Amino acid sequence: MGAADVVPGVSGGTIAFISGIYEELLSSIRACTPLALVSLFRDGPRVFWQRINGTFLSVLFSGILFSIATLAHLIVYLLEFQALLLWSFFFGLIVASILFIWRQLVSKGPGEYMFFLLGLGLALASAFATQVQLEPTPWLVFGAGMLAICAMILPGVSGSFILLLLGMYSVVLGAVNAGDAPLLAIFALGCGAGLVLFSHLLSWLLSRFHGATLALLTGFLAGSLAMVWPWRESDSGHGEGLNLLAPSQYAQMAGDAQLPAALGLMTVGFILVLLLEYLGGRQARS
Repeated sequence: MGAADVVPGVSGGTIAFISGIYEELLSSIRACTPLALVSLFRDGPRVFWQRINGTFLSVLFSGILFSIATLAHLIVYLLEFQALLLWSFFFGLIVASILFIWRQLVSKGPGEYMFFLLGLGLALASAFATQVQLEPTPWLVFGAGMLAICAMILPGVSGSFILLLLGMYSVVLGAVNAGDAPLLAIFALGCGAGLVLFSHLLSWLLSRFHGATLALLTGFLAGSLAMVWPWRESDSGHGEGLNLLAPSQYAQMAGDAQLPAALGLMTVGFILVLLLEYLGGRQARS
């Protein structure tokens, strides 16, 4: 999830969904309430830890933070020098994720197709939206954290891409690389606030309107394919001036579309999702 969250256009929520931990993640975050904090003092640390599913959350978020800290430099390098191949891998991963989530729908009626198209339209609108550049004041960094974390737990909606649209992506990634603790602390506080608030909303939607919500999330995923299409006119890795091209057009412009390698990495990403689905299914059955 941490590796996916670093890449604009890719969602950590997608990884959580295909690995079978998505709804447990939402319910665990939702349990982190003031009442849970009261139980810490009233019933002791053990009851509090069990109430918030502390082992699951601590392992998950330590893994995300470790991945972001260790992979930020690698992702920056790949986005700069091997962006086409990186996008190809995630493209294959997302295509398989769409098929996986769509299969979770019990019924596929007009309502589900309507919400799918709504999610598709919203994701495409964000993919081709004009970026802005905001001054990184503490309040804006906090707000960017709230928005980004909401997107990060939505399959198909990239928190990094939201930061990109706000002009905060380079600011936050630069702070990670430079170890800017004050700015990262403000951003983390915003993430925490957004995570608790949004997880309640999303859990409620999944419990009351499960099919419609899954269809909407699948539409988000389908629309996000535009964000990770490997062959684009501006391939800086930051999505500026998104102009998608056919591989033949890209080859005429850049000299080499790297088609065999790109298709190979798409296949690897696709197979990885199938593997994660299989492992997630085995864990659920056990």
